[in-house]
Amino acid sequence: MLPIELYCARADAPPGGARRAILRLSPPGARRPGVCCVDLFEQAAEKDLSTAPLAERLRPSTLDEIVGQGHLVGPGAVLRRAIEADRVPSMILWGPPGTGKTTLARVLARHTRAAFTALSAVSAGVREVREIVEQARERRAMHRQRTLLFLDEIHRFNKAQQDALLPHVERGTLVLVGATTENPSFEVNGALLSRCRVFVLRSLEEKDLEALLRRALTDPRGLAGEGVQASDEAIAFIARRADGDARKALVALEIAAGSALSRAKEGPPAVALADAEEALQQRALPYDKGGERHYDLASAFIKSLRGSDPHAAVYYMVRMLEGGEPPTFVTRRMVVFAAEDIGNADTNALRVAVDAMQAGELVGMPEAVLPLSMAASYLALAPKSNAALRAYAAARKDVLEHGALDVPLRLRNAPTKLLASLGYAGGYRYPHDFEGNYVPEHYLPDALKGRRYYDPSENGDEKRLKDRLAELDRLRDRADRTEDRS
Repeated sequence: MLPIELYCARADAPPGGARRAILRLSPPGARRPGVCCVDLFEQAAEKDLSTAPLAERLRPSTLDEIVGQGHLVGPGAVLRRAIEADRVPSMILWGPPGTGKTTLARVLARHTRAAFTALSAVSAGVREVREIVEQARERRAMHRQRTLLFLDEIHRFNKAQQDALLPHVERGTLVLVGATTENPSFEVNGALLSRCRVFVLRSLEEKDLEALLRRALTDPRGLAGEGVQASDEAIAFIARRADGDARKALVALEIAAGSALSRAKEGPPAVALADAEEALQQRALPYDKGGERHYDLASAFIKSLRGSDPHAAVYYMVRMLEGGEPPTFVTRRMVVFAAEDIGNADTNALRVAVDAMQAGELVGMPEAVLPLSMAASYLALAPKSNAALRAYAAARKDVLEHGALDVPLRLRNAPTKLLASLGYAGGYRYPHDFEGNYVPEHYLPDALKGRRYYDPSENGDEKRLKDRLAELDRLRDRADRTEDRS
């Protein structure tokens, strides 16, 4: 098959030069840099959305059709003003799945006079980027037209691939619109990130999802042609269980509508609550081990333990485990927490945490959730003290400030006669030789005499330790006064 090219003048060509749109019919696999290759049959299929999923059929085509994200595209919002003025900066669209990143990019393509090119970082590489850059240079030189590159899943590009974009974004050859579900602070090169605005898309609220689902029932592009209705209960259930994901909500509604259609005999098919529950029964919890959600849930878990809320602690622990987090991650956090936030206020806490870790490793999942739940609830209700952490931090501060201070001679080891003759261990008093197995003494280096690092709290078992420390301090002070008088 020989390639066929069709040429036509562009009605919206800018002053100073004619622009041509090129339609090229090519054999499969044929490429020609700088030429837009279009398969007429594929293009016709893309225009016919009758067989497309509901979420694709209902994809907004204007800013006003976008549900949610009012802080970005609502009246007077910053991104809406930039789009309407056709002054779109390079940007990163960051948000959870189903919040409208790709939709926003497509709407942007309809509004801008820039040439719009889309790539997916999953399948594209540096070669495709270079081809687009070359086309952008030609377009800029010949027609004074900008090129807007939409790069979906930009976090899939490695450092070298992201570096390939940097000079062209910096010079303005490309306006980059990257979309990602991952935190760009971690996944996008700092140099590239500094040249882009980051716009955060939020998970959709339940009221927004309900409005979207009702639109799907009445919109001719949606289910209106099939006469599908849905109960308020079913709509509310899907909106609540979709986790702010519009695509997930529409997929669930389409599945539920299919169930209703299959059993409808007379009258309009109606989606009931049971249909919605069936459509969502395989729902997987969103979780990104190593990503932002991972750290958010771990932080919420520790803060709930510290705040003595066993209900929240167990909830966040289950969120992590059901999301696929290894139980060892949870148990290690509990062991650290027991020492850092409970300490001597309840010395059983550390044993409970270690026992839970060992029991979890012994029995494995899913039974490991039982000792983990026991430990989480125990740690949450245990008396709290961070005195051990504060003691370490204060002592470390002095170590770093004062350096390697000499150990007092009486405390040094004297394994040889030479060291003993130099005064090592001289004057050391062995506490077990004295009443109560205690003798008042100063053990810190002379420059730190009187320093206090461990300050027990009044909570739990530590109150007993606080009283004991106060008693020892009184005995030491009395001995110091006696020594001063002599």
